[in-house]
Amino acid sequence: MDLIVVGLVQTERDDQGRETLHLTPSGMQALADAHATNRANRSAHDERVMQVAQRMQQEGRIAWTQLALRAQVDGVWTQAVPDVFSIRDTTVEAYLEPVVHEIKVSRADLLGDLKRPDKRAAYLAMASQVYYVLGLNAKGHPIAEADEVPTECGVKEATSSGLEIVRVAPKQPFTGLRFDVWMALAKAAPLQRDHAEGQGLL
Repeated sequence: MDLIVVGLVQTERDDQGRETLHLTPSGMQALADAHATNRANRSAHDERVMQVAQRMQQEGRIAWTQLALRAQVDGVWTQAVPDVFSIRDTTVEAYLEPVVHEIKVSRADLLGDLKRPDKRAAYLAMASQVYYVLGLNAKGHPIAEADEVPTECGVKEATSSGLEIVRVAPKQPFTGLRFDVWMALAKAAPLQRDHAEGQGLL
């Protein structure tokens, strides 16, 4: 009804008396605008995900993007998909220090995410540290203040020049990775390193 009232959708009756809903020209334009906005947001998000993953590689870590992992929250198993999951490049399990980075490029997306404590708890259950990476708005300011993010998580800001740590994430006790996590890591391909960058350091 709201779409009809604002002129984005209209009703049409055929010869048999059946009514159907159709987009008006204004509705088609609104849909196209929304699609373009969503595509731009996805592109910005994907760009920041790669930025964070590559930074993890530069820090000597192995990084995965969109890796589906299980975690137990309040006695219930749940699946979470962090934007970037990384571990130290080491052969000693106790030194792995898994870290989750959740990237947010819009304030609305961030606020919606912060209303899901179960999702945040799943990240905390699968990593020794969890960071929210905040993008910048159209005016070049962070989409949120650090104190808006729960204190159990760290905060970083993503800019065109790099990543800045605003608040260090508290370290959670780490006792090792479960077997199913090892299997998930083995089945998923980590982000490939940029060999050209490494060659330039030689």
